[in-house]
Amino acid sequence: MKIYVDANAAFDGNGSQERPFKLINEAAKIAEPGDEVLVFPGTYRENVNPIHAGKKDARITYRSVEPLQAVITGAEQVNNWKKYQGNVWVTRVNNSIFGSYNPYTTFVVGDWYFGPVDKHTGAVYMNGIHFYETTTLDDCIKGEVYTRSWDQANSIYKWYTEQDTAKNETIIYANFQGKNPNEEQVDINVRQECFWPQATGIDYITVAGFTINKAATTWAPPAAFQDGMIGPHWAKGWIIEDCDISLSRCAGISLGKYKDPNNDHYFTYKHVKSPTQMEREAVCRGQYDGWLKEKIGHHIIRRCNIHDCEQDGIVGRQGGVFSVIEDNHVHHINNMQELAGAEIAGIKMHAAIDVIYRRNHIDHCTMGLWCDWEAQGTRITQNLFDHNYAPAGTAHRLEGAMESQDIWVEVSHGPTLIDNNLLLSKDSLKIPTQGLGVVNNLILGSFTYVGTGTDYPGKGVSRQRYTPYHIPHRTEVAGFSTILHGDDRFYNNVFVQKWAPEKNPEDNEEVGTFVFDDYPTYDEWFAPFEKLAGRAAKEDDMANLQPYHMGHLPVWVSGNVYLNGAKAWKKETNNLVVPDKKVTVELIDHNGKPALQTNLYDVIGNFKNNIINSDVLGKAFEPEQRFETPDGDSIQISEDYFGNHRGISTIPGPFATSDAAGKDLWNEEF
Repeated sequence: MKIYVDANAAFDGNGSQERPFKLINEAAKIAEPGDEVLVFPGTYRENVNPIHAGKKDARITYRSVEPLQAVITGAEQVNNWKKYQGNVWVTRVNNSIFGSYNPYTTFVVGDWYFGPVDKHTGAVYMNGIHFYETTTLDDCIKGEVYTRSWDQANSIYKWYTEQDTAKNETIIYANFQGKNPNEEQVDINVRQECFWPQATGIDYITVAGFTINKAATTWAPPAAFQDGMIGPHWAKGWIIEDCDISLSRCAGISLGKYKDPNNDHYFTYKHVKSPTQMEREAVCRGQYDGWLKEKIGHHIIRRCNIHDCEQDGIVGRQGGVFSVIEDNHVHHINNMQELAGAEIAGIKMHAAIDVIYRRNHIDHCTMGLWCDWEAQGTRITQNLFDHNYAPAGTAHRLEGAMESQDIWVEVSHGPTLIDNNLLLSKDSLKIPTQGLGVVNNLILGSFTYVGTGTDYPGKGVSRQRYTPYHIPHRTEVAGFSTILHGDDRFYNNVFVQKWAPEKNPEDNEEVGTFVFDDYPTYDEWFAPFEKLAGRAAKEDDMANLQPYHMGHLPVWVSGNVYLNGAKAWKKETNNLVVPDKKVTVELIDHNGKPALQTNLYDVIGNFKNNIINSDVLGKAFEPEQRFETPDGDSIQISEDYFGNHRGISTIPGPFATSDAAGKDLWNEEF
């Protein structure tokens, strides 16, 4: 059955083509498996709450009839502003509009939030500009540049709020910098979400072609309830496609965790257990609450434009397992720099088990992609990462904010495969982890946190941080272990030292695999164990082998190219090091599309190496799982960034031929 919705209909109807509903939520109350909800252009100021689940072979589909012309927003327009002082205007909003959730009395706060607790989940927007909140009316009146912002030109637009409890009103002051807000499009966010089932288990929903924006979402850490403007809320089989998703106070899309009353911001409000311990509990309690391959995940997010959200473009813990995130443009995330903490990135996923990230463009984010814990069976392939670092002239980041890099894989046991990507930011990989396969990438930035950053963060005696690994291709926990570091493979990459190292004490800024110089080869690592070959271990062998059980794991490095002073692992023998030729790699605008301008293939010449496959990559140590597809099939990295075939051998880097390097790298014209 087709159900019709038209915000501009003359009268509210019954969902027929002749008498469409005026609200999408009316259709969401009656849509059954196999139904299609067709939404005509207009602005829908509501939170769509699907009641019924679809089925694998009979999805419920919500579709914008004209792409991006049906707008679902968490905001309400305000056009009764009164002049207050200078460029500042004021409005009063009766709190009845907010119901049980008032964003102007609710602060961004929670586990792993490290910023000052003075920012509300509420927000003011004018013509698509997200205003900056001040803590005093005087600062709102001054309207000064916020020097930490990555968009300082718009940081002069300010707002401030207070409550009139006697009148039950929210008072909002805003600095419009000379504009009359009653003549502009000015909104304040009111609703917590835009398209979000209030119940869990609403499976097999498709949302296609909508513009979704301006919700008062809350801080979404890994052990707590994680909301976004849109998301499945602990379900299976959603497809979110061809949508424009922007201006969330915190997260745009959430594939994250349900609310567990026994573990919801536990550290923030009860304090007595560490947030790391509560993450371990979340993993185990999640299985009790249905975290199984048969019930959760298997989502697809594709061809979406996700931007200008202030925590994450996409967030998720556990709920995103077995998903595919492809062909999205994720950009300008956390550029306001008002929020700080350990959960901010273009995409931030915990437990990305068998998740595939492919053909995405992730740029101008304070961090590109952060795979935290349990990146087991994860594949990051054919993505473009660039400008994931602060613009020149920006003040040092807010205290409590994380460093910037393209990819951060944290305290995972793998296998995590990173192949055919362009990593063009100043820091390419932050890898306090193990079980990586890094193959056929172009890498302009450094590796950081190698061999460190895995103990429990804090003062006092260092404590090891144990994290889980799983039965291959399942969610059931197979064990917990500390991170030993190593167990990494680096094949056929091109390393270019683009930026001169500044000897920053916080991070390594030199490019290359030399950061693994102290790590053993496989033969060196295995030698103490090989001595026991042919006999059963004796009691004293346990104590004698303990140093080796807790030592660094081996690394495998071969076929890489090092340019502009990038440094190779001292034990690598099959490589190309060119110290005396200047190589340039620039990302340029080519008719509105990003493209490379480089001479690196003139320098590489005829150097080639073998095609890398699952047999070469082997198994990640702790889970004893092969680098393979989610279905258990072998992987052969015989296609390049564009999907072109490499042949029987390959030049290093993400392109099969030097000609391919000159093509446009991204096309948003779907």
